[in-house]
Amino acid sequence: MKKIRPCLWLDHNVKEAIDFYTSVFKNSKVLNASYYPKDAPGFGGEILAVDMEIEDQQFILLNGGPQFKFNESVSFSIEANTQEEIDYYWKSLVAGGGETSQCGWLKDKFGLSWQVSPAILGELLQDKDVEKAQRVMQVMMKMTKIMIKDLEDAAKG
Repeated sequence: MKKIRPCLWLDHNVKEAIDFYTSVFKNSKVLNASYYPKDAPGFGGEILAVDMEIEDQQFILLNGGPQFKFNESVSFSIEANTQEEIDYYWKSLVAGGGETSQCGWLKDKFGLSWQVSPAILGELLQDKDVEKAQRVMQVMMKMTKIMIKDLEDAAKG
């Protein structure tokens, strides 16, 4: 096990989250699971926690109930190499009730925030040519889903 693992608090839908994330991320698997006792009030026999791995990152999915919800102060970033990869994650993660936001941000159907952006974005925003970087930033700030070609066009001027 990794020393540090994000723990995602879910509300009686850990099994649904496992199915969703393993369908979106092909390189994912459940490592182990624990269950509440059959007589646990409100959770009898349900999954308590699951250790899973998604793209070499380990997570704990905790079936904690309705007390806590995700918010935008914590998000996970997906670095994509192609527009097709951006499109895939964008469509897959918002499926079933997710929400889109701006600058490559979205929420999945569980309310978990994700950033889907291309590797080239960091390079363009950190370019030594400040005007070029600012053009890219201005274009990116108007986007919902990141479009690589539009970033490249902005970089060219």
